[in-house]
Amino acid sequence: MKPTFATLSFSAVLAAAVLFASPGWCAQPGVSNPNVFNRLLKPLKYNQAPAEDGYHDPASEDVRELQAPAQAFQNLPKSAAGNRVDWVKALDEKKIAPRWDRNDPNAVAMAMDLDIVFEVKGFTPDVVYPHKQHTLILDCTNCHPAIFLPQKGANQMSMAQIMAGQKCGVCHGSVAFPVSECRRCHTQKKTVATRKGPAAGSIKP
Repeated sequence: MKPTFATLSFSAVLAAAVLFASPGWCAQPGVSNPNVFNRLLKPLKYNQAPAEDGYHDPASEDVRELQAPAQAFQNLPKSAAGNRVDWVKALDEKKIAPRWDRNDPNAVAMAMDLDIVFEVKGFTPDVVYPHKQHTLILDCTNCHPAIFLPQKGANQMSMAQIMAGQKCGVCHGSVAFPVSECRRCHTQKKTVATRKGPAAGSIKP
């Protein structure tokens, strides 16, 4: 079986990184260092017009009638991740008013003001999950019971699972801010007494 990135040791990956980052590796004429970081990846573009986003048919006349996200989002609070909009802040400032019911425009969201703390190992700040901000946009059935069991200690998870699109990763990284925004979830500092290890049912690193 050929080794994959997941099976390589950290030292092997580090050695490969150093080798490929060396200026003399696979040097091309006229190029001092061809190994520019992510040189093969196209620069990311955010909130493009529908005719240019790669999802809509640019040949369609109707597509050009759609509003560009950059124009729609220009007056919303800014963020450094995702589509560059801080949606929670937009909710708090009443810049947006998500429709709670598809058929009833007057339906009111059933917000649940309850924070859940997930303890993590070591000195990493614990995760605080705010139900309020989520339930202002989503119904409880979006998460319970298929993704999370509504029971204390019943939802063990790891960052590997989240980055693989499970647990919190079902939304974060796809339609919500990515997991690279660590400080938006790990917000509760530890006391000396809680640094020894997490309680049962907590997040693993």
